[in-house]
Amino acid sequence: MKDLAVLKAVAADPGKTARQWKAETGGKVVGTFCSYAPEELILAGGALAFRVVGGSGGTSSADAHLQSYSCSLVRGALADALEGRLDFLDGAIFPHTCDSIQRLSDIWRMNAPTGFHLDVVLPVKLNTDSARQYMTQVLGNARTQLASLLDRSITDADLHRAIDVYNDIRRPMQRLYELRSERPGIVSGSDVHAIVRASMVMARQEFLECLTRVVEHLEGQDPGPSTGKRIFLSGGVCNLPDVYSIVEAAGGWVVADDLCTGSRGLTGQIDAAGDPIAAISERYAQRAICPAKHTGITSRGDELVRLAKKEQADGVIFIFLKFCDPHAFDYPYLKAMLDDAGIPSLLVELEEQNVSRGQLQTRCEAFVEML
Repeated sequence: MKDLAVLKAVAADPGKTARQWKAETGGKVVGTFCSYAPEELILAGGALAFRVVGGSGGTSSADAHLQSYSCSLVRGALADALEGRLDFLDGAIFPHTCDSIQRLSDIWRMNAPTGFHLDVVLPVKLNTDSARQYMTQVLGNARTQLASLLDRSITDADLHRAIDVYNDIRRPMQRLYELRSERPGIVSGSDVHAIVRASMVMARQEFLECLTRVVEHLEGQDPGPSTGKRIFLSGGVCNLPDVYSIVEAAGGWVVADDLCTGSRGLTGQIDAAGDPIAAISERYAQRAICPAKHTGITSRGDELVRLAKKEQADGVIFIFLKFCDPHAFDYPYLKAMLDDAGIPSLLVELEEQNVSRGQLQTRCEAFVEML
């Protein structure tokens, strides 16, 4: 299908896509590092949000600035910036998430030639009235700062238009996820990964048009009988499409995920009426959280078990980047809650620049065979 091929090409070379957009429109490109980045503000400011996830090349240039226990996302992203692979960026927005990303912000500001630098420090605890008030204030300040950095006003009308675009994107994305669960095999995991990756770097209106046609096409497809095991992927950033193909080659179907580079950033609609900043804040407070945020002692485990049961998962595969402390801290209790629910799980730690495909394949095959 032509539209799917377009999205896969974008995912294969995101930088090329951003450079073309910039050359054609004269607009500004803003790098983001997290699904908590205020993309609606970026779009309302006439810029393109570009999710930075690190590369698969060497990281020696970044290693000179970082501790050896920094994750491959941080090392790869900094190497891309230092070596000119992100030279199309006009600025970067950093969230308040894990320690590594927070400190990367300082190193990036002092060393990376990628334009302006903006920290958006959202609260860690999200389920209190004071957190909502604080978050609304932070996003309001970010709106003012971003308008100045982009050299244009960001009006309420601009924000409402941006909110409408992102709401319109989330609806067919949610339907895409429903289709992969309802009809395993109708679309491969690596193709879904490519679609999600394209959603993070492509002009959003253009992406929405491609996505809508892809979902309409899939609605009419019959995947035939499915005999594979239903697999749920859980974790943070996964920029490795091979993971999906390896799981599926082993006899599993990836039917759902809660990845940061997956469904997590696609959950929840924004109320299009009223104060747009307050509405964006409310979505952040209500959406699926990552381990760098907090709404309750077992809230992530409760949600993982609920989703695994909802998707009728035969097993859960945790996909973590090596040295990702927030996910590592949560893993013991998440596994224990899955065990209590009778749901088998497998932990896989990866590095973007050094994937042991053979070992990953063997472990996935053994896990799927066990189910």
